[in-house]
Amino acid sequence: MMSGPPPVPEVSRLGAPIDARPLFAAEHAALIATLRGLRPDDWHAEAVPGWSVRDLAAHLLGDCYGRLARDRDGHRDGPAPAPGETLEAFIHRANQEWVDACARLSPAALTDTLNLIGGQVAGLFRTADLTAPALGVSWAGVDPAPMWLDCAREFTELWTHRQQIRHAVGQETDPDPHVLAVVLDTFLRALPHTLRHTRAPEGTQLRMSIDGPAGGAWTATALADGWTLAEPGAGVPATRIALDADTAWRLCTRGITPATALDRARVGGDRHLAEAACRIVSIVH
Repeated sequence: MMSGPPPVPEVSRLGAPIDARPLFAAEHAALIATLRGLRPDDWHAEAVPGWSVRDLAAHLLGDCYGRLARDRDGHRDGPAPAPGETLEAFIHRANQEWVDACARLSPAALTDTLNLIGGQVAGLFRTADLTAPALGVSWAGVDPAPMWLDCAREFTELWTHRQQIRHAVGQETDPDPHVLAVVLDTFLRALPHTLRHTRAPEGTQLRMSIDGPAGGAWTATALADGWTLAEPGAGVPATRIALDADTAWRLCTRGITPATALDRARVGGDRHLAEAACRIVSIVH
């Protein structure tokens, strides 16, 4: 179907816009409530490999400061990639440098500051123009991205990190299906980019469905030069993948491996396409 490196997919291939703006204030409040409810020892629990709960909270604070600096204040100073450094390596290095610098902050000071700065970010997104060009979304293959995708991506990061903190201290994933539905819808916009190296006859369809009240169905269609989510999805898919919601969001954030997700999935049709789709990643990894 394709020869040579595939082109960056058009934004229109990512499907209908998502409006996550109304969700930020409540998600921010939920994060602060979670942090204020932690016991002293909880702050030392590992939230993600190599980072404690305190480290992850510091990372969220850095994200908030960065968003205000770029989008509200037009501030362009700060760390930059070193010669030959990949985007992923640069982001991981800059994140670690920020977390290390925040080691002197107490949990109480960190929470109070995050409450202030995160609230300002929620206000910033509340009035954002969803059609404006914005920060690129590498896992969707678009740079610049439309603000609707940048905004939704930022919301999924806030939600995901809150779940990681909850899990670190023995709490379950927040079950609110309305919020999780937006998270999953955003994550699945990575499908065309995930399949960019996968050859299939034009018109081939792959349908990924997620069970439950937060779920839905997303159909990727092969074109002559890539894949799209913008086609109507009529006809019989060559591949069908059904996942439960918990497996889906953990797969997209690499909380579980593609092999684990496939073991849990109900797969019909072309197994090769299913394996390709389950390599989906909706974070910088």
